[in-house]
Amino acid sequence: MIPAAGRITTLTGACALVEALRLHGVDTVFGIPGTHNLAIYDALTLSRIRCVTPRHEQGAGYAADGYARATGRPGVVVTTTGPGVVNAATALAQAYSDSSPILLISPGVPTCHPYSGRGYLHESKDQSRAIDALCAWSHRVTSVREIPAAVARAFGRFAEGRPRPVHVEIPADLLDMEDSVKLVSPYRIMPRVPDPLALDEAARLLRGAKRPGFVLGGGAQCPDEDEPPVGRAIMRLAERVGGAVVTTVNGKGSVPESHPLALGATLHLRAVRRWLAECDVVLAIGTELGPADLWEERFSLAGTLIRVDVDPGQMQGDHVADVAIVADAALTVEGLSERIQRRNPVPRSRQEPRYDHERELGELTQRWAEHVRALRRALPKETIVVGDNSMMVYHGAVVALPMDPPGRFLFPSGYGTLGFALPAAIGVKLGRPDRPAVVLAGDGAFQFSLQDLATAVELRLSLPIVISANGGFGEIREEMQQRGMEPVAVDLHCPDFPALALAYGARGQVAKTPDDLHEAVTEALEVPLPTVIVVPEGDRAV
Repeated sequence: MIPAAGRITTLTGACALVEALRLHGVDTVFGIPGTHNLAIYDALTLSRIRCVTPRHEQGAGYAADGYARATGRPGVVVTTTGPGVVNAATALAQAYSDSSPILLISPGVPTCHPYSGRGYLHESKDQSRAIDALCAWSHRVTSVREIPAAVARAFGRFAEGRPRPVHVEIPADLLDMEDSVKLVSPYRIMPRVPDPLALDEAARLLRGAKRPGFVLGGGAQCPDEDEPPVGRAIMRLAERVGGAVVTTVNGKGSVPESHPLALGATLHLRAVRRWLAECDVVLAIGTELGPADLWEERFSLAGTLIRVDVDPGQMQGDHVADVAIVADAALTVEGLSERIQRRNPVPRSRQEPRYDHERELGELTQRWAEHVRALRRALPKETIVVGDNSMMVYHGAVVALPMDPPGRFLFPSGYGTLGFALPAAIGVKLGRPDRPAVVLAGDGAFQFSLQDLATAVELRLSLPIVISANGGFGEIREEMQQRGMEPVAVDLHCPDFPALALAYGARGQVAKTPDDLHEAVTEALEVPLPTVIVVPEGDRAV
């Protein structure tokens, strides 16, 4: 019999954990069994929660991240002590940078462990404190009875503000220990309602603006909505006041990039930054306006800045808000729309940036332009594109692969890790099996996590994996050359990726032309197996 929320019952620590996860709607966990977490896996076998086994805990973290971004529900990772936790740390740090809700659960040294340095298996000097430095918080429980409350606290953190990863450590001896526990129901947290006076001031400024601009970040996304309500409302607002809309990479897909007022995810282009810097009013929603978004350390705005964010800390820093609205993005945009009803007769010249960024965009993307166009033809509108931190992605697909909702674009911004795309796409497909997904990666990035081809094969995922192969770390190679130095440690042996795919039980082929790529991706979307598609770039790739 499954214990109900609020009822006091006797459970082991592991069973208390799994029941708490079940009550909070968890249907999938990503992780690898180990000596110290076997009690958790034993309890999971008695539940309906699916266990997915990536080939490395870092991949488990990325998969949970992809699951969270695609569904809007927290991704859950279970590791063993020590190396398992540390292996997942990079994925947690990436999720922290991109505000993605991940719950990492791990055992810790037993409560009876007398001192550190004793030589306990997988012992870390201070596991919880180490992870706390990389995520929103890390908590070590001290009793079986505390476990359900710790899980509830984690899910509460996800719901009450900026969602970021958390870690719950359970001493290994508590997992098998029995005690009376009270399971805690999920508590509902109402969205933050915007201050009416702040809305009045923001609306007044936008109505009077001569050159308004809008910037949308990841906080404007709504993963569980096919048509994000913030994006729809923002475009109506932009039409009324005559302002163009630009997004960060994490905001890509929040507004239809086919709209004439949408500039796409082009915030890093010099021409777009010049336009934004000269706007007299800027409305920024759910974005840090950070150097990683702008590709510029020092960027200043000449106009009045209205910031909307659930994180009050975002109102200060590099770009201090003139009007601060600490509130839910959808409620804020709804409130602004109610206050700006009249559709102003705005001249066409005011509706677009005065600086033409097309030439700059073309210079950045020409190397991949034809292949990106082939992808556009092959991918259905609702595709979730998962990009790695590779040149083909941030110089190519980010700006040259327009996206309208319900399409989504997932990318490891900020922290900028490599190896994200394949495991994250696995999480996407498990969370949204109804949606097509595609992986875009360079050969260097792909080799960080290629072992998860085995995971995708086991799950029989229909997943095209497009690899732009330039024989190494192309961006770093070019940066070395720009410094006047001889490239070193960046030219890598490029394996036979199609043969490697076949060895894993996947499919593999080389797309020598854009037409080959179009045909390969179209076919791969229909096959219940991952397909590695190599796009050779120049003479460095095989």
